[in-house]
Amino acid sequence: MQNTTTTVIAICTAAALLLVAPLVTLATRNDNVVQENVRLIVDEFVTDVQNTGTLTTAKYQDFENKLAATGNTYDIDIEIQHLDENPGKKTTQANYTKIGENVYYSDYTTQVLNQLNIGTTTGTGKIILKEGDRIVVDVKNTNETQAQTLKSSFLSFSNAGQYVIQESGEGMIKVNGK
Repeated sequence: MQNTTTTVIAICTAAALLLVAPLVTLATRNDNVVQENVRLIVDEFVTDVQNTGTLTTAKYQDFENKLAATGNTYDIDIEIQHLDENPGKKTTQANYTKIGENVYYSDYTTQVLNQLNIGTTTGTGKIILKEGDRIVVDVKNTNETQAQTLKSSFLSFSNAGQYVIQESGEGMIKVNGK
């Protein structure tokens, strides 16, 4: 009788492992594919802003829609660093092309969204950037992915508070926006 019970438990454990292991592997691979897609979406967005010198409501919403199409929800942080050229400082003959020190001041996500009329009606719907400005975009998933769910359910593996899918992109604006 004890031999039969041990055999049944061993068969059930083996069957569970044969089912769970491929599911976890497949879900992890899916997370890797989504991570790559998010990287491409962020790079495309940053490159578009770099090459045009403008960030519009339509561009931002298209960016959000592409991220949403991956099946996850994301926390998007944007920082726009505006070049504040200070022409008041004196220059030396050796460096006659630079007038003073360049300093950056930043607009963060809330300010950017206000300027783009997202959630408010106070902005212009367009941010015009100039050559030398910078854009920094950080994206992190806010929901639990299938791989995280499977790992926590079957393998007692807790990754609470961990971001599986996160990507950053940054670039310097190449042209003056119009």
